[in-house]
Amino acid sequence: MAFDGLFTKVMVEELNEALTGGRVNKIHQPYKNETIMVIRARGKNNKLLISAHPSYARVQLTETVQDNPSEPPLFCIMMRKHLDGAILENIRQFGLDRTIVFEFKGKNEIGDISYKDLYVEIMGRHSNILLVDKEKGTIIDSIKHVPSSMNSYRTILPGAEYVEPPAQHKQNPLIADSEQVTRAVDFNAGKIAKQLVSAFEGLSPLISNEIVSHAGLANRETVPSAFLQVMAPLSKGAYSPVMIDSGDKTYFYMIDLPHIQGERTYLKTVSSLLDRYYFGKAERDRVRQQANDLERLIGNELQKNRSKIHKLERTLAEAENAGEYQRLGELLTANLYAVIKGMKEIDVINYYDENGATVTITLDPQKNPADNAQKYFSRYQKAKHAVIVVQEQIEKTKDEIRYFEALLQQLESASPRDIEEIREELAEEGYIKARHIKKKKKAAVPAIEEYVSTDGTVIHAGKNNRQNDYLTNKVARRDDIWLHTKDIPGSHVVIRSDDPSEETMLEAAMIAAYYSKAKDSSSVPVDYTKVRYVKKPSGAKPGFVIYDNQHTVYVTPDEGQVMAMKK
Repeated sequence: MAFDGLFTKVMVEELNEALTGGRVNKIHQPYKNETIMVIRARGKNNKLLISAHPSYARVQLTETVQDNPSEPPLFCIMMRKHLDGAILENIRQFGLDRTIVFEFKGKNEIGDISYKDLYVEIMGRHSNILLVDKEKGTIIDSIKHVPSSMNSYRTILPGAEYVEPPAQHKQNPLIADSEQVTRAVDFNAGKIAKQLVSAFEGLSPLISNEIVSHAGLANRETVPSAFLQVMAPLSKGAYSPVMIDSGDKTYFYMIDLPHIQGERTYLKTVSSLLDRYYFGKAERDRVRQQANDLERLIGNELQKNRSKIHKLERTLAEAENAGEYQRLGELLTANLYAVIKGMKEIDVINYYDENGATVTITLDPQKNPADNAQKYFSRYQKAKHAVIVVQEQIEKTKDEIRYFEALLQQLESASPRDIEEIREELAEEGYIKARHIKKKKKAAVPAIEEYVSTDGTVIHAGKNNRQNDYLTNKVARRDDIWLHTKDIPGSHVVIRSDDPSEETMLEAAMIAAYYSKAKDSSSVPVDYTKVRYVKKPSGAKPGFVIYDNQHTVYVTPDEGQVMAMKK
């Protein structure tokens, strides 16, 4: 993983510079495995994110906004009890391991000075956050409990003694010389990168592969030289945080990795790098968990309506043969004199045919001639009416398909807060039983995403139907510019200006394309018009509008540019 021991070292340096001496103002636990500590230091409030997520474990300063649960989890309560108001005296790392210790000085219930340590162990699915009484050396609480039945080496439960993770006894790569590197590698055994990871502390396969690539032809001369060259900027603190998009995968590290080809984005700090890298990734994981039932419901509704369309189209094809019933009824009426009750069929001349061919008409032997003719006219009227009904049903079903396709697109870019609004909408539309929805004390005004264009113009975007309706029908002014991807499910976007610059128009179009089903496409068509030309038809589904007087621009979504505009 990119968050290796070396990356941890850089993060600890950054956190010490920003937070040491600061006071804990607030503590939240927005998600099961993550906490946010607001620490006042250097004249500003800093949000420290600590995550023990099995896939996204990390420690960083963050600018992202998380919703907090109304009822704090027990671990959050214990953190507040022991750390609220405490001073962060130091942040240190176990060697070059991925264990970080935050050392706090505070006061206990009777006002005496007390010392608490917060251990953050970044170990993949075994990652954990532990609050420890420094004087007693015992665990006060942890975000994950691990009984002895699960781990015989160390028990992680309140009251248990804190035992450090097993030491790996590896060499420090930052102070290693050529001779040490040479001795650590068996050049006849191959897999040089893997050997380096096994021999040196803090190295991940990512940086080890960079060393081997830098060496070219790996041997006793090239590998030690490449090792020292790659480690040089890390030893000197010369960092250049970078995110590399190789197309099928995205990487991050605190120095460039030339062996990876791809588009590079350089950030000022490793925390801002992680904010950029994890933007959407960790949140998408949480959204998938929260929205799993909604995704399944919407998928089922889509499948049901697509099957319904096929059935209705077959019915329509049959109904469109209504004229055949009328023709047979008229032919039978013209030949009633030849029909005798009890006949099962009759051959008559088809005077609609230029060649005067005969046609066989099936009869009901229980009916008299006139009733047999009336039977065909009745079928004609019924089929004629069915065409109208089926066409209406097809249009209604197509609307349902468009609606659920739009909801699926909204789930792709939804935040946990957006999910609840979608859930409430589905309940109001009758797709989910309302009793499954948590009742709110007060109907909340939908939160609208806000962006600022390069020239300072405010741009708003909705991310679900409630937000789209609220933005277009309540927030936007009549002469503001409204944008939406052309014939593609997506967000409503509004430029708060009646005469935006061309640059702002293209930036707003990019936001509309980014929050659409065409997010990963190029040259996405985006329509724009004044809000006055956007109408919501009576009885239309949430989020659905019609518009005219539009123009179209073509843009290619760029996540970096969109995030840079976000306020």
